[in-house]
Amino acid sequence: MPREAEPSNNERAFILEALQQDIRLDGRALESFRDIQLSFGDEYGVADVQLGKTRVLARIAASLTAPFPDRKFDGIFTITTELSPMASPAFEVGRQTETETLLSRLLEVALRRSSALSTESLCLLAGSKVWSVTATCHILSHDGNLLDSCCIAILAALQHYRLPDTTVRGEEVVVHSVEERNPVPLAMLHHPLCVTMFLFEGGEKVVVDATLREQQCCEGEVVVTANKHGEVCQIAKLGGVPAGALVLLKCVDVAVAKVKELDTLIAKALGRDAATRDIGGLMAELSAENAR
Repeated sequence: MPREAEPSNNERAFILEALQQDIRLDGRALESFRDIQLSFGDEYGVADVQLGKTRVLARIAASLTAPFPDRKFDGIFTITTELSPMASPAFEVGRQTETETLLSRLLEVALRRSSALSTESLCLLAGSKVWSVTATCHILSHDGNLLDSCCIAILAALQHYRLPDTTVRGEEVVVHSVEERNPVPLAMLHHPLCVTMFLFEGGEKVVVDATLREQQCCEGEVVVTANKHGEVCQIAKLGGVPAGALVLLKCVDVAVAKVKELDTLIAKALGRDAATRDIGGLMAELSAENAR
């Protein structure tokens, strides 16, 4: 099974010695993210995130299906990740690595189990017809901190996506095309985002948004998922050195501050995209027609 190339002993010693002096190789502060570039595709629900040299593409798709027998009033929301050899030679097609398994589980807790998307709003006919929304995250380039990049991409794509408008006539569901009716946004209850902290020096030093080389040298990881209101949805300690209570509290404080910055960045990107699509106030006209 292929493995990621490990840093040499000299590289590892250089990175760790620099971090002891609060210096990172790219010049960032310990609690700073790399430059984040967020763009959207021509279709609704496609988000492209570049975090330094890490790049991920999230795509949202929806289809009508029957609900689960024990959740007749809830739609279905699933998250899948695809790691290909294009992103890293450590990834193989058709073979799920430990990285992919862990990534999928953390995203599942952060976005689906925290009820970021209202599944009740996806129900059209109880026990018969619901929307099944699938978020697929493609890893295009891997240079560390995949979890935060994927979470930003999926959340941005969910807010960007538009469901076709529908009409329910008895037991029949009519799905309207974009030409007939303006599609409607998904009902988001809150916007949780992941911030991964990497531990060094026995768990006493915390680094945000590590590159792949820094990640390979770290001694442990702490993932905090929160929203802009300061509500913590998840704290995951992913092995490595133990983290004391004061370190965990510091991680939560840093994560909440970073989540507010990331949420603002996503909102601004969505606003810019909406402005480019709203040619001559067309969206307002379509909304008015839907209201009538």
